[in-house]
Amino acid sequence: MLISAIRGEWVVPESATGRRVILYFHGGGFIAGSPEGHRSLVARLAHAASARALVPQYRLAPEFPYPAALRDAADAYRWLLTQGVTPNNIIFAGDGSGGGLALSTLLALRNAGLPLPAACVCFSPWADMTMSGWSMLKNKMNDDTMSWELLATCARHYLKGASPADPFSSPIYGDFRGLPPLMIHAGSLEVLKDDASRLGERAAAANVNVNVEVYENMPHLFQGMPDIPESKVSITRAAAFIKARTPEVMLRRAAQ
Repeated sequence: MLISAIRGEWVVPESATGRRVILYFHGGGFIAGSPEGHRSLVARLAHAASARALVPQYRLAPEFPYPAALRDAADAYRWLLTQGVTPNNIIFAGDGSGGGLALSTLLALRNAGLPLPAACVCFSPWADMTMSGWSMLKNKMNDDTMSWELLATCARHYLKGASPADPFSSPIYGDFRGLPPLMIHAGSLEVLKDDASRLGERAAAANVNVNVEVYENMPHLFQGMPDIPESKVSITRAAAFIKARTPEVMLRRAAQ
């Protein structure tokens, strides 16, 4: 399907009810990733949350550097609104760079005066392109999928000279006032662990309802490993959060 000029994929489990929609931004360091590659993870989350999920294929660097992904993410949200989906029935979600993109998009939408979605779920978000979190060094030997060097390469291709501390590329430096409730999950072994914990601190300081959960001995995006207990717990808790923020009574009222 086309979302404005962007391609995207709907994931619609049999359990989907009402008008609840997850707008999911895939990870991949802004240089890789696709809706197809995240289909299994998104399907598990959507099924558990009894929701439809829309996964846009936002443009990737280096061909399309910052702020292309941000613009595409905002356009995908605006497109949903034109389809009659109300903001209080929409949940943002994402993993890795997609988690950071979800937060940056919230900041941009708020600054533009647009109505915000009901909540946001982030799995192992990459929210700091300066890579200043202590876990970048502390977990260097523990993380088999991410490294400072890999993330620095992704940031260089994505930013193309823009500041790594710009809050619309690194939401850790943004003003979180007025944002909807957040749920953030990370693994204790990943280099991005401190991105998750610092996001929680930023949100709490801005009086945003936030829940940060760090799962012991888990790697980056462990939710993508469906057979381990921690993955099931994370997905279940995220789904419960999504349902709580888009209760059925609101869905029925919106459908009337």
